[in-house]
Amino acid sequence: MRLFLPALLALALPLAGQGAPLLERFKEDHAAWEESLDQGQGVPVRKAAEALLQQEEGMVNPSDYNAMHTVVAVHNLAARACVLEGAWEDAVAHLEKASRAASDNLASAEGTFSKLVAQHQEKLTQWKDEVTQQQKRLDDLDALPGLNSDQIKLRGQIRGFLDEHRRAIAQSEKSLREIDGLLTLLRKEKDTYAAALADWQGFLAKEHADIARLGSAPAYVAEKLDQVKADDARPRTERLAYGRRLLRLDPANRDCQRFVGGLEGKAEETPAPKPAPAKKSKQKAAKPAPTD
Repeated sequence: MRLFLPALLALALPLAGQGAPLLERFKEDHAAWEESLDQGQGVPVRKAAEALLQQEEGMVNPSDYNAMHTVVAVHNLAARACVLEGAWEDAVAHLEKASRAASDNLASAEGTFSKLVAQHQEKLTQWKDEVTQQQKRLDDLDALPGLNSDQIKLRGQIRGFLDEHRRAIAQSEKSLREIDGLLTLLRKEKDTYAAALADWQGFLAKEHADIARLGSAPAYVAEKLDQVKADDARPRTERLAYGRRLLRLDPANRDCQRFVGGLEGKAEETPAPKPAPAKKSKQKAAKPAPTD
């Protein structure tokens, strides 16, 4: 089972609206957060991401696709941090918000860009018809054996018209490609988070069913811990996330405590030796004093 959420798509979209506080903070902190997660430190990332969301998410304009995309990215980082600290229900809660924001973002962008696409397509049809007509006039002029001054002037005007319209056509077609690419990325983001959410919901449901089957959380932890310890080919952070999860389910499990502590690089504490009992000194009985 995949333990980590899908990779962020933050750099896949153009960073428009760069004055937005949420986006600026995300750009400033993203690299440090990723580094902390790579080192197995989920708690500080979660605290920072949730604080940023609490402060800025409510002020995001839902029609600003880039700001909404950043909301998705920050929830994703918070979810990954929760996974790493073993708080998987909290990770699912963040993933639900990320998935909902991604879906809303796509719907808003499709509504906004559909009007813009229609305008581009209408203009392209008009400009291409005009180019065809003016190109025909230019070809007719160029076919003449000689041109008078008015015809020469007209030819220059037509060429200027054609250059201007062809530039406009190229720019409009480029805008349409960019819009199509952006909507493709937003659709991919929506589908990615919807699938990840379904995976995690199913994963937690299976965990709950396994605990019920074994009769208790400690029994489940004992069984699962052996599997996690044996699967040493997995990345350290993935095993750490699983170990911390099991420790949340059974905090008293000493074997799990040692496993997580070892992955965290903590030396196992050995109990201090008990002081040896004091030896009782053997005193010889005093001999009675000699008598006369």
